[in-house]
Order: sequence, then structure tokens, then C-alpha cells
Amino acid sequence: MTQPAPATKKTDSMSATWSATALPDAEAAVAAVYGLSGAVKRLSSERDETFLFTRSDGTDFVLKIANPAEDPAALEFQDGALLHLAAAAPAVPVPRLVPTKAGEPSHALATADGPRIMRLLTFLDGELQYRTPVSEAQSRNVGRALAELGLGLANYDGRPPAGKLMWDISHTLDLCAVVDHVAPERRAQVETVLAEFERALPAITGLTRRQIIHNDFNPHNILLDPAEPTRVVGIIDFGDMVHAPLVNDLAVALSYHLATDNWAARTGAFLAGFLSARALEPGEIELLPLLTRCRLAMSVIIAEWRSARFPENRDYIMRNHATAWRGLQNIGDLTPAGLKRLVPNLSEA
Repeated sequence: MTQPAPATKKTDSMSATWSATALPDAEAAVAAVYGLSGAVKRLSSERDETFLFTRSDGTDFVLKIANPAEDPAALEFQDGALLHLAAAAPAVPVPRLVPTKAGEPSHALATADGPRIMRLLTFLDGELQYRTPVSEAQSRNVGRALAELGLGLANYDGRPPAGKLMWDISHTLDLCAVVDHVAPERRAQVETVLAEFERALPAITGLTRRQIIHNDFNPHNILLDPAEPTRVVGIIDFGDMVHAPLVNDLAVALSYHLATDNWAARTGAFLAGFLSARALEPGEIELLPLLTRCRLAMSVIIAEWRSARFPENRDYIMRNHATAWRGLQNIGDLTPAGLKRLVPNLSEA
């Protein structure tokens, strides 16, 4: 199996450290840059600082202060996607950027750690999907929401800055360098997936439908109506977007529907929802089971590797590990023919 070059020691946005922003300083920054007064509350986040900002009139916003190692071009790329969706697909429920007093989508905040990009976004009121009861109806609507988001991004011509994103399925083989961090009882299965990906590279490279994809469509980034927990009311966190095969976005999202006893029914419902808005091509259908396994294997490998590097943040890093492992076991032998049995009209959609 191809072995990638060792990772460089350059600090990146996933391993950088910074001084925490004091709440009064965050409030003062919002007042100075946006002309808004209110109170902030810290929210959990792995790669930046995220706050709930409540304006004096009670309106909620999300304040993000990027870590100093974050590439400003990456944040500009994300901003461009949100601005594109606001114009091209206004019905897709995503946050809207609040312009600064100068009319800009973001602001470079001067800090002791260096410049840090600050952005303020509208708050989407809803319950995170992982906190709601799962159902086939929910899976169907979430699948359709992903297709509609993808259609909205289809003509976005922005591109992420040069470099590789750890969570990009296209670069699955890069994880060969850290697979030895996986516990022995799981390592053989994830290595089998890596080998399967390598054998399929010609077919993967041959996929023609490529576009900007969300790449992190998971239950922590999907908001549902608390009164109707099958209805999608928000899609958040565009920090992992990449230009990649369209089917990769489906593989990422599908990987989060596979850890329950009724995973087959939920998978069928999810795909039916997606297909109700967007069809799949034959080559995409053939590769979907493998690409979904790749995403699950990535979740296992990256979680065990990063939790060893950053034990103080282990609980957050490992939050999806158990479900990823169970999902991988559930579809370890899922073939394209088996997938088509779950969704009988998959090929005709």
C-alpha cells in the first residue's frame, strides 16, 4: 500500500493553540466592529472560538473568532459559499453573514497571538439532529436537504486554498501514516478499507461530477424544528468544504445513519430523500458503499490519532468514534448490489 510522506511540523488550524478571548473582550470587539451591544456565551469548538452573542434586544447571533493559524483565504472561501447560497439558493437554511460597520463580511482582529479573523452570523433556531429521536422520515428529509444544498453550491466557483484537508475522502490514503494509532482490535478492519480504496483509485479518479461540497453533513451540523423533529431548519459549519466528487458529500452524510439497529431502513430513506431532488450517476452508485466505509474508517483513525496527541480534548475528539466504528461493522460487506436492494429505484432515479 502506498505510504505518504510524513506530515510536516508546520502548525495548522487543527493543532494550533491560542489565548482564550475573555468574554468582555469579545463583547467589546462586537461593539467596535459591528456596532452592536450585547452579551456573549462561550460554545464548544475544536478549531476556533465560537460564542453565542445575544444582542441587547434579545436577538441571537453566532460569533466566531478563528485561531491565528487559520488561513484567511480559507475563511474567505467559506464566506463566499454563504454569500453564493444567499443569492443562488435562498431557501436553503444556512447562516447569513452579518456585515461589519465597514460593510465587510469579516474583520481581522488584532490579538496577542496575531491577527484573528472575526465573523458574526445569524443564529438558526433549532435542535441539533443528534439530540432528536431518529426516524425514517427524518432521514428522508435530511437526505433531501443535502441534495438541495449541493444543488445550491453546484455553480459556486470559489476554491479552497491549496493544500489537503484531513477530512477529505479523496485523500484517504494519507491516513496510512497514522493508522498505527488505531487499537489492534480495530486496525485490521480499517486497513482493509484503506486497501480497498487504493484498488478503486482508477474508478474514483474517473468520477466526473465534481463541485464544492459541504463535506461535514453530520447530526452536529443539522438543525431540526423542535416541534417537528423531521423538518430541517438549519445547516451549519462550512469549515470542511472541499472541491471533490459530488458523491463524497453523500458518503459523508450517509456514514452518520449507520450506527442504529434499523440502519438499513434509515439508509434507504436517506437515499430516497436525496434522490427526490438529485439523481446519481451509475459510477457514483458503484462507489458509494466504499466511499462511505472510507469516511467511517477516517473517523476511527483520526479520532484515535488525535486523542493520543491531545488527551486533554479527548472527549470532544472521540464523540463520534463509537458510532463510526459500529457503522463500519454494519456495512463492512455492503456491495453496490446490496445498496440497490435498500433503494430499489436507485439506478432509475
